[in-house]
Amino acid sequence: MEKARSVPTVMLPGEIGMPMVGFGTWQLGGAEAEASARSALEVGYRHIDTAMVYGNEGQVGRALRDSGLDRGEVFLTTKLPPGSAGREREAIAASLRALGTDYVDLWLIHWPPSGGAMPGTWRELLAIRDQGLTRAVGVSNYSLAQLDELIADSGEAPSVNQIPWSPRLHDPELLDEHRRRGVVVEGYSPLKNTRLRDRVLTGIAQAHGVTPAQVVLRWHLEHGIPVLPRSSRPERIQENFDLFDFSLSEEEVARIDAL
Repeated sequence: MEKARSVPTVMLPGEIGMPMVGFGTWQLGGAEAEASARSALEVGYRHIDTAMVYGNEGQVGRALRDSGLDRGEVFLTTKLPPGSAGREREAIAASLRALGTDYVDLWLIHWPPSGGAMPGTWRELLAIRDQGLTRAVGVSNYSLAQLDELIADSGEAPSVNQIPWSPRLHDPELLDEHRRRGVVVEGYSPLKNTRLRDRVLTGIAQAHGVTPAQVVLRWHLEHGIPVLPRSSRPERIQENFDLFDFSLSEEEVARIDAL
């Protein structure tokens, strides 16, 4: 097992450090999910993102156990299916059994149940956090208005809102509004909606001796946005993690912003 590189972290409430580069597992299933998660841990990732609806919590849990790493070394995220609203305690118990752990580091409402913010579900997540089954709680795919509804009802903002983010989706005002509320924006699908052959990206990549995909992932870090690349190919898993031997200038960041 390779020693973890020094990955920057973002601090969540409670002085909980979340590594800013995590391994996403969406659409990875069966043996592929387990092998990919194991490969990520071997490369040095210490942040794994899964969800009950991905159907791979068991594989992620086995990869973590077989890695030989102490549980406390890996930041583990899973998510509450919206259909489990009202059965939150059963859902977290099922996730913990599948993952083979006593707690997760971050538990998210995967998307707004029935399209609504669901303050009652949010209050239940806070209670489950206070019970120690998760260290932090947050949401995914929530709008600002829905965040405000949760805050108004409970007096406490989600630690994280996990939403799609990429150069094409970059929205400085949206990012600022999250930060004003004390909510960390965590970006998923960073490469899905990105034209990696764009001349801006290829030119910056050539200047740094890296790939356009690495430039996009590094751009997230320059903005302070935790990012979740996903791949099942060991060489790509390694490449997506090799983001710490170069940085982007303010001018390069601005050019990517303009995409």
